[in-house]
Amino acid sequence: MALSPTIYKFNISLSDIDRGYYDSLHLTVAQHPSESTERMMVRVLAFCINAEENLTFTRGLSEPDDPDIWSRALTGQIEQWIDVGEPALDRIKKASRVAQDVKLYSFNTKSDHWWSKIAGDIARLGVIAYQFEWDDIQRLAALVERTMTMSVTITGESAFIATESGECDLAWHALSV
Repeated sequence: MALSPTIYKFNISLSDIDRGYYDSLHLTVAQHPSESTERMMVRVLAFCINAEENLTFTRGLSEPDDPDIWSRALTGQIEQWIDVGEPALDRIKKASRVAQDVKLYSFNTKSDHWWSKIAGDIARLGVIAYQFEWDDIQRLAALVERTMTMSVTITGESAFIATESGECDLAWHALSV
């Protein structure tokens, strides 16, 4: 018998100061049985960082050919392809062929090793990769509840997250060759 995903509901007051983007997001996120809470929260953060009208979560780990998050034009064309973790180079090449904009968000302890192996290829594909600090992501994951209200304020490459059970600051940086 297959395990069911765990459902989380997030009510997010989002303020992206640099983009001048302010929104109230009501996200229902399915955590795949094999997905860690840290990975799920990086998906939520990536969604907040890239928030726009057509941005949606995909089936993620349940559908290996799709990104974690995407936005599609009315024509069906993939405008944004957003993956979380350390995807294989073949997957990144595929994404760069089918999407206008590809972003990767790496977050765990093997990020540096992954990046050292693919950095040159990524630069040629025009893909942008970002890295969160593992300790920051663990602090955020410790605040997670099945239903929660959060305030996310983004400035530059950092976010301040306030929840009913605590708050934390996170930073990320663009990886470069």
